[in-house]
Amino acid sequence: MTPADLARLVSLAAIWGGSFMLVRYAAPFIDAAWLAELRVGLAALAMLAYVRFIGLDLRVGRQWRAYVVMGILGTAMPWSMYAWAGHHISASYMAILNATTPWFSAACGAIWLGEKFTVRKLCGLALGVAGVTLLVGLGPIALSGNVALAIALSVLACVCYALSGTYAKKHIADVSPVALAAGNLVVASLVIMPFLQGPPPAALFVSWRLAGAVLTLALVCSAAAFLLYYRLLVNVGPTRALTVTFLIPVFGVLFGVLFLDEALTLSTVAGGLLIIVATALVAGAKRSG
Repeated sequence: MTPADLARLVSLAAIWGGSFMLVRYAAPFIDAAWLAELRVGLAALAMLAYVRFIGLDLRVGRQWRAYVVMGILGTAMPWSMYAWAGHHISASYMAILNATTPWFSAACGAIWLGEKFTVRKLCGLALGVAGVTLLVGLGPIALSGNVALAIALSVLACVCYALSGTYAKKHIADVSPVALAAGNLVVASLVIMPFLQGPPPAALFVSWRLAGAVLTLALVCSAAAFLLYYRLLVNVGPTRALTVTFLIPVFGVLFGVLFLDEALTLSTVAGGLLIIVATALVAGAKRSG
């Protein structure tokens, strides 16, 4: 991996780690549907402007199925789930639980892509379950019905990411990454729109900090992050690009502690480390030669 790609990897982890902080910050002021819609809608507008600027043809007639599947499974559903979870659990929790994505990717790969589900991966899953149990059972947040549901939705969001990633590997190898990013954001925006209730939150028009957080979430953590991620995929391949998953919890927890005064307890650190190690076991590539 070149120094430039390593810089992209770390930057992407910081951006996506920061997204959980921004979701948590905005959630008390904006309901889940509006927060998800503002995130995907503004990101979609930015991506469409970029596509127009570079003169890229989205080829909607041929690629609409990819946009629909990726827009619903890869964007609308998981981002809506995180928007709701942000009302009840910390940014640290969401960032750490996000690291479970490769577990489900491994399971989906075994079911639909014929990939081997090895003993190493099974051990990783068992260790990961222990990490989640430690995080939830002994963490700083008191367990309640809403907290349990928020945790479940955060994990379900990772299932959505895994399913969309599996679909992408199997069906859309010939779709331009930039077109895919733009198309799925547009679809996600349209899918979430019917669930909106009332006008945009009034708080957006009176708090520059809240408005700035939402804009950053949409333009930096969504639109720009997609471009950065797809560039990384092209340069280093999916296996190395996946290592971003190990770094996201580090930044997510760090930002939550620094900017949202979230508690950093021993159980949070221990549970997070177990989950990251488990992810490394599940996602780790075999050495060649």
